[in-house]
Amino acid sequence: MADTDHSPLIDPLAAARWHATAPAKAPWLHEEVARRMQERLQWMRAAPATWCHWEPVRGGLQAHALISQRYPHAECVVVETVPGHAAVAREALAQPWWRPLRWRAPKTRFALPAPGSVQMLWSNMALHMQADPQALLAQWLQALAVDGYVMFSCLGPDTLHELRMLYAELGWPPPSHAFTDMHDWGDMLIAAGFAEPVMDMERITLTFATPERLLQELAELGRNLHPQRFAALRGRRWRERLCAVLAQKLADSRHGGQLALSFEIIYGHALKPAPRVRMQPQSHISLQDMRALLGAGPPVKSRVNSLSMI
Repeated sequence: MADTDHSPLIDPLAAARWHATAPAKAPWLHEEVARRMQERLQWMRAAPATWCHWEPVRGGLQAHALISQRYPHAECVVVETVPGHAAVAREALAQPWWRPLRWRAPKTRFALPAPGSVQMLWSNMALHMQADPQALLAQWLQALAVDGYVMFSCLGPDTLHELRMLYAELGWPPPSHAFTDMHDWGDMLIAAGFAEPVMDMERITLTFATPERLLQELAELGRNLHPQRFAALRGRRWRERLCAVLAQKLADSRHGGQLALSFEIIYGHALKPAPRVRMQPQSHISLQDMRALLGAGPPVKSRVNSLSMI
């Protein structure tokens, strides 16, 4: 059997530390990617009765509002595993008591979804920071109902290629951990139990007026989780040298001399199929799986859309 473990090489302790301490705010790029991803919902045939927003504070609360407008009658289950982020989400998503909409709008619950309870699970720009993404995919699959689907986005391997080349030229360790290719994400979705994965990508170039602004943006987006990253603290002189090299090497005449960095954005979509029962002399089937086997409808047709923005 082929090896289906395409998990990135990530320091799990560093990943857990970043997850617990990440700012309780979505970077601009996260919100922009979420806005583009929610436009893909027009391809979905049926509106979910219940959907799950996985970690919306970092993924984008503006996108949450857009999805809620698209599916005004759907209930939402919000998952925030960091207490500080959960508090921010509760405050941001709460309806004022004096607004009539508070009493008419579908409920928003803050909890892990029950198995098979949601028709759509939404996760924006989270998977590339996971040391064990396959475990998370398995958790998502369990939460989805049969014929429900996952929608996710993450960074791809061409992200920050200008910065990677610069660090390699200087003989420094990689500036970030490696990001998984979209074809490997498709393999991992299949290995987790999903069906009909649809993957596409686009490239976005962000420009910055100064090296300091560029470094600030990168710090807001995440951390370098590579096991072979710089092992010690670096001083002010190292940062001054870095800023000087960034100003020299990343200035792009196509963007008016501003510093340019590329980001590869991967979008993924996959269905939860009806369970298949492998017949044995004695087989045990849960009531939930039996209902799914007897009531499964026709498969949802998939569609691929490729975008490119340089």
